[in-house]
Amino acid sequence: MSTHKAALCKVQILKLFLTSARCGRITRFHGVCGLSTSTPASSAKVCIVGGGPAGFYTAQHLVKTRTDVQVDIYERLPVPFGLVRFGVAPDHPEVKNVINTFTQTAQHARCSFHGNVRVGKDVTVEELQEAYHAVVLSYGAEGNRTMGVPGEDLAGVYSAKDFVGWYNGLPRNSELRPDLSCETAVILGQGNVALDVARILLSPVDILKKTDITQHALDALAESSVRRVLIVGRRGPLQVACTIKELREMVNLPGTRPEMEASEFEGIAETLKCETRLFTGPGLSVSPQGDGEGVRAVATGEVEDVECGLVISSIGYKSLLIDPAVPFDTRKAIIPNTMGRVQQTAGLYCSGWVKRGPTGVIATTMNDSFDTARTLLQDIGKGTLDVSTVKPGSQGVSALLEKRGVKPVSFSDWEKIDSEETRRGEIKGKPREKMLDVGEMLQVARA
Repeated sequence: MSTHKAALCKVQILKLFLTSARCGRITRFHGVCGLSTSTPASSAKVCIVGGGPAGFYTAQHLVKTRTDVQVDIYERLPVPFGLVRFGVAPDHPEVKNVINTFTQTAQHARCSFHGNVRVGKDVTVEELQEAYHAVVLSYGAEGNRTMGVPGEDLAGVYSAKDFVGWYNGLPRNSELRPDLSCETAVILGQGNVALDVARILLSPVDILKKTDITQHALDALAESSVRRVLIVGRRGPLQVACTIKELREMVNLPGTRPEMEASEFEGIAETLKCETRLFTGPGLSVSPQGDGEGVRAVATGEVEDVECGLVISSIGYKSLLIDPAVPFDTRKAIIPNTMGRVQQTAGLYCSGWVKRGPTGVIATTMNDSFDTARTLLQDIGKGTLDVSTVKPGSQGVSALLEKRGVKPVSFSDWEKIDSEETRRGEIKGKPREKMLDVGEMLQVARA
């Protein structure tokens, strides 16, 4: 294997064993849409930045709880739904059913979707604050956590976020060309995303071709030489971040099977006081400090070299600062807040990953977003959020965008894109074939 395509990993690892059906070998892991009801000029106008789960759940609670709230959702892409569209694994269509709920919210008489608007570039947060009584930042986590180790920038090393974006059709990752000509791939991390990536790499193509995975990714996976996938973690089975559901899917993946060493499970059943089947490996020891708040990983000195041609880092996403006017904790990569209220900034709120960090599942984001919406409504009720003054809302922002040559995409425009993607998918026997180019999306939306 050529050195520019190979990555040499020295790791203390959780060992998981899989085989691919393609080889018989065991793999070792050492616009306003909706009703025509008018909204009073004196209604509370709320702007939500981000058209993903956090944004839609926040909007849902606001419009359902009070009849005098008008909500506008701004999204940088022409298409809505964020992580549900670009993050959920293509072989998990049941998780994407939440799109039906989001669609109902977008079509509500007092909710509008404005796609193709980049907050922080096309319009500033301060300008949104001038146009709305409240602004909720729900734009998620677009950055990658890094390990800070030598070789992290080698050819053949990718972030899981980019790799997932590649097979899920995120426009910014459409040009990614992961080299799948190697036999061994290593995934760093033990969360659900890590297992999603492993499953996609090893799934039979006959399964994947019935999903909404992008065609270019499907073609690449059909020619893939990857036969061994090693999932690497710094801690043991009691600390893995993935869910039991994801583990079960991995075990039951056609043509694959886990191989577990009995010695690596010693003491686990006694610790849990019950029989538990988990993949494990004693890479690092964990030393408690005080009450456990300061728990840290301590190297054991055991080192194993693994030669591979593909490394995917799945150690977490991180939120980025969207606008210099917004307070931001660079260490935690979140907006500092109290119950969703952005600290020291009246009328500014946050929900989702940018509020708490990139953790949990979609249901976690739902509850988190409902909490922020409740906080906002409480502030209205107590009078700490002044909604007595008339604000222009989307009319004021639309005037700014028009001057700057920005043409937003309404939800009805998105439905044109949706119909075309569905039509293309039906031709190939798939739920949809996603458009990968923003320019093409805009062309279809404005047809």
